[in-house]
Amino acid sequence: MSHGYPRIRVPLLVEDELVTVLRESVSLTFYMHCNHEAVASSVMRSLEIYLRVVGQDSLGWYRGKDGLWRELDSAGWALTHEEIRGPRFANVDLRGRTESLSYSFSYRGKELEDPLSKQWGYDPTSAVSFLLPTEFLEEHGPGRVRELALELGAELPFSSGQTGLAFHMMSWLSSNTPVFREKSLLHPGLDLVDLERLSNRLGTKIRGPAWLTFLGEPVLSALGGAASLRERLHSPATSVQDLGGNRALVTLGPWPEAGELTRGDTLPHYRELARVLEPWLYMHQGGWGNLTEAEIRRWERRFLD
Repeated sequence: MSHGYPRIRVPLLVEDELVTVLRESVSLTFYMHCNHEAVASSVMRSLEIYLRVVGQDSLGWYRGKDGLWRELDSAGWALTHEEIRGPRFANVDLRGRTESLSYSFSYRGKELEDPLSKQWGYDPTSAVSFLLPTEFLEEHGPGRVRELALELGAELPFSSGQTGLAFHMMSWLSSNTPVFREKSLLHPGLDLVDLERLSNRLGTKIRGPAWLTFLGEPVLSALGGAASLRERLHSPATSVQDLGGNRALVTLGPWPEAGELTRGDTLPHYRELARVLEPWLYMHQGGWGNLTEAEIRRWERRFLD
């Protein structure tokens, strides 16, 4: 245990090599209720910021349109830039050079009025996610992670965003699902970002609270603005920063925390923010991975019940 979070690693033997298929990480994710064409250039600049901080060589593979992973060489980068700059939609997944989970970038650019999405009852939103291994947090400290989140947020026209501890999962497997079930209920501060599903369904709703919770329109105005939000949060560990332009950042303590329910660490400052945000929180509809609907609901309401 380090600074309030556990070390979680699930290995899997693949072709005589041990590959990590689930681990703890730091997620920096932003949701932009805008059409892809309106945010593509901002997303490109945010990727450049991320690479400047973590290093160009931190990402080494990209997912092709056929779903297969390929080396992120000069041709791969050209295809990635072409996808982000393309019209209407974009689907980009990049990951670290090692076989095990480490750094990661994902982007889903949406057309909000897509007829097919409306036909299926979806409420799309463009979304981008950056993942850091917890080793980065340990080496550089929470201040550097917070600076990166603010720098990314300044570039992106977000409706909301979360930065904090999260599960980094390769996919739903029989080897990692039981570990997620156990650890997600034990450590409420660990999130799991399903960008594919969320970009299709989130709309202007927001995720549950995280170490850094970014709020924009329309939720911040519905809360009465940053000053009104600050008056409703009383935990000494919580701060509210007005970012201008009807945007704010809520910080829950100096370090991201996972909590530990068996020791009574229920993260009361996270629970306080969850209660304030409850009318606007997103709740999954239907199944999700290998979880039952009851398990999903219990996990999503972990700060409320």
